[in-house]
Amino acid sequence: MRSFVVGGAGFIGSHLIDRLIMRGPVTAYDNMSVGKREFLATHLASGQVTLVEADALDLDKLTAAMRGHDVVFHLAANPEARWGLERTRLDLEQGTIATYNALEAARLIRAKQFVLASSGTVYGNIDAACGEMDLGHLPISLYGASKLAGEAMVAAFAECFDLDGYICRFGNVVGPRGTHGAILDFCKKLKAHPDYLDVLGDGRQAKPYLHVRDCVLGLLFVLDHARGERPAVYNLAPGDQTSLKRIAALCVAASPNRHARIEFGTGAQGWRGDVPRSRLKPDKLAALGFRVGYSSDDAVRLAVGEVAREVFGSPV
Repeated sequence: MRSFVVGGAGFIGSHLIDRLIMRGPVTAYDNMSVGKREFLATHLASGQVTLVEADALDLDKLTAAMRGHDVVFHLAANPEARWGLERTRLDLEQGTIATYNALEAARLIRAKQFVLASSGTVYGNIDAACGEMDLGHLPISLYGASKLAGEAMVAAFAECFDLDGYICRFGNVVGPRGTHGAILDFCKKLKAHPDYLDVLGDGRQAKPYLHVRDCVLGLLFVLDHARGERPAVYNLAPGDQTSLKRIAALCVAASPNRHARIEFGTGAQGWRGDVPRSRLKPDKLAALGFRVGYSSDDAVRLAVGEVAREVFGSPV
């Protein structure tokens, strides 16, 4: 199998490539806005992976690089949803248009399979546990809107051009090599000012956190086992959720100053467009035969230790 990973030098993409190299040659395509060559250094040195540094907005370059591959994993997106508040075209370009380009390139080269990394943000601002068909509430962030638009395009390309499309709606993915997210943000803040940690929102925000190992295993399981749907849509997340207050406490405990005070905001949202509380039903994927190895709390606990070592250095 020849795999092509859009966003392959990034957080999830590089972990996915760690597994994909066992299946055959891999090409990572990345604009390197947040991706890092060091994440792929060992594979590049061995010749198992080819890195193309280019933007998914360049359809000609994307199509040329994609030729000869069997399966396309599209992981590229705006890595930080809050950035959309400052640049409202960001999610349109790096989300919606980049997804269209990846699909169009896959059509042009006649790739057989297309896997889209989507998000639980497509379910909108709802606290109830959401299954794959629970789309009664529209997204409230530009990031979520771009993910929903991307899903719709996968469905249309699958129907119109005989493409096997797979959509995985992630919880909040955590783990080593992270380029964004609350854990990395908190650790960086604690390194910059060890005496206190300021938290956006009141800390009661709670979401399902998915360890990147489970994320990668789930993606590959869907690719290998999902049949009979076009596109196949699965929630990929634990069934529980973890509060931001708990994450902040764990990050302080993992920092050099375990007595740093935590200063919470007052609003339910950390920022406009943020969904304060969310849950995803993993039942459909479980029925297919896959369950995540880590609960949300366990994933967070593990990831805090991993990210703290990256940010602070040796264990504290």
